[in-house]
Amino acid sequence: MYLQALQGYEKAWGPDYTEILDTVNNLGIIYKAQGKLQEAEKMYLRALRGKEKAWGPDYTETLDTVNNLGVLYSDQGKLQEAEKKYLQALRGYEKAWGPDHTETLATVNNLGVLYSDQGKLKEAEKMYLRALRGYEKAWGPDHTSILDTVNNLGTLYSDQDQGKLQEAEEMFLRALRGYEKVIEPQNITRYRPAINTIWGLGSLLWSQGQLVEARTSYQRAYSDLKGLLGSSHEDVQSLQNTLLDLNRTIEAGSVDRD
Repeated sequence: MYLQALQGYEKAWGPDYTEILDTVNNLGIIYKAQGKLQEAEKMYLRALRGKEKAWGPDYTETLDTVNNLGVLYSDQGKLQEAEKKYLQALRGYEKAWGPDHTETLATVNNLGVLYSDQGKLKEAEKMYLRALRGYEKAWGPDHTSILDTVNNLGTLYSDQDQGKLQEAEEMFLRALRGYEKVIEPQNITRYRPAINTIWGLGSLLWSQGQLVEARTSYQRAYSDLKGLLGSSHEDVQSLQNTLLDLNRTIEAGSVDRD
């Protein structure tokens, strides 16, 4: 649909008409969702050049595409390029809307994820806490964006070297309770962020030696993720293998006690 619209716009108005740029950006979003990352990058860069030409680098729609490129580069493992785009978007959003606007905070959270991936744990925590405080101020404690950031903090605190495993468990449980509160019961088992939280909690419990409790979380995450993605998906297979390893560990412990 977007491709047909793009071809029609180009024929009628030329390649740099501003309505075309929104369609180009939307095509980038679709290609990214389909895993076509090179095609997505091509669309985002085209949209960015057009928006910068039409509106300048600090226009909010330009910044949206800059942020999209940051997400894409992060997914591609181009972490330095991603950081540059996120920081560019963040500076622009802060200038346009202020430091506590939800669009600004979304980029702050993205930077937290990026810094975590880079192993910059203190910087990641700083970004997550800033995003969390801003989201709570804007939306209250149980908005899904808040819960996503709470889950991110749980994942960050799960790093053994930080010595914050208790905080990690508190974050995971807070996120899970929140998801269960705001997502309809018939949908919670198919809501990927909640599944990720259950998965993270299982991993944390195992690292703390709570094997039976960990198995309960892993089994729930596996069942829900299998229902969502199917048994052949790599994440489902990874969880299945983790469950097998955990069951063997529990059985070995039972034999040793006997």
